[in-house]
Amino acid sequence: MTKSFVLKEHIFTFLFWFVFTIVLWCNFQTSTEKYLAMIQASIIGFCSFTFTHFLTNKLLPKALQAKKMRQFLIQAIIVIFLLSLVFSVIFTYLEAAPKEELPENIWDHLPYLWQGFYMSLPASLLINGSACGIKFYKEHGRIERDHILLQQAHLENQLKLLQDQINPHLVFNIMNHIHILMKTDTQLADFLLMKFSDILRYQLYHCNQPMVPLDKEIEYLQNLVEVEKLRWGNELHVKTSWEIHNKKADIVPLLLVPFIENAFKYVCRLPGQTGYVKIFCKEENNNLFFYVENPYSEIAVHKKKDGIGGIGLQNVKKRLKLQYPDSYDLKIESDNLVYKVTLLLKLSEENEQ
Repeated sequence: MTKSFVLKEHIFTFLFWFVFTIVLWCNFQTSTEKYLAMIQASIIGFCSFTFTHFLTNKLLPKALQAKKMRQFLIQAIIVIFLLSLVFSVIFTYLEAAPKEELPENIWDHLPYLWQGFYMSLPASLLINGSACGIKFYKEHGRIERDHILLQQAHLENQLKLLQDQINPHLVFNIMNHIHILMKTDTQLADFLLMKFSDILRYQLYHCNQPMVPLDKEIEYLQNLVEVEKLRWGNELHVKTSWEIHNKKADIVPLLLVPFIENAFKYVCRLPGQTGYVKIFCKEENNNLFFYVENPYSEIAVHKKKDGIGGIGLQNVKKRLKLQYPDSYDLKIESDNLVYKVTLLLKLSEENEQ
């Protein structure tokens, strides 16, 4: 909250209660002396401000934060009764209109105080209820904004984790594979090194924005798949199809990476069998269709702590829910030892966000 905003809020509060006091004075001075009406209006305005300020700025925020609204309701009723009692004392002993003299016995003042009390209840309820309603609206809006900011911060942290989450074993295996290829096939080693450097460059320099061009993201995924194909060679059959028509479409970065990583991570590589990975990606009319399929082995999956559908996929589901609400359809199947992921996504146009 900036200082200028706080200053404006204080000025608005001062003007509101000043106008409130002036209105009371204009009403009271029609039936009594002006100085007496001013004293009465000033006392009522000051007491009203004090009680409502305590209720709305002290009790209400604490109740909202602690989620104890029932307790706050009791506190609000007590404050309303106390303010009504103050009004009653003012109207009884500092009257705005002449009336008969009060009895000498103080106990005989109770009927007058009681009459002033229940006549003041509606005014006290209106003043405090209106103030609480305005404050509740502002506090609720602030809580919602804080919640949204926390969600955004959480997403940014998840994205940062994804950007930094190149598996050390993957890096080691790729560098080791490059080292071997440098002795047997320098051209292939150079190609693999270029692909891997493109992957690192994209993660380091092109994923710092909330949205990235879809064609750049797809190029990154293609490089990732190429590296995996080169790593596994004839041990793995990889079939891919990429069809991108709208070059202006945007997508949140690294959203599809866990699907591809899991496909290569859990693909079946049992002795005597050749595993496969199928990846199909198509963009048409600003809608993205993404499909991944791979066979898996129950033995290999049980050896993993997170298993298929682990932390990576959970993060993707959260990101989809927060960043593409009502704009996606994710279907994950694992029947007959074949794992399938189907994602339909409504994309964002450039500069739409």
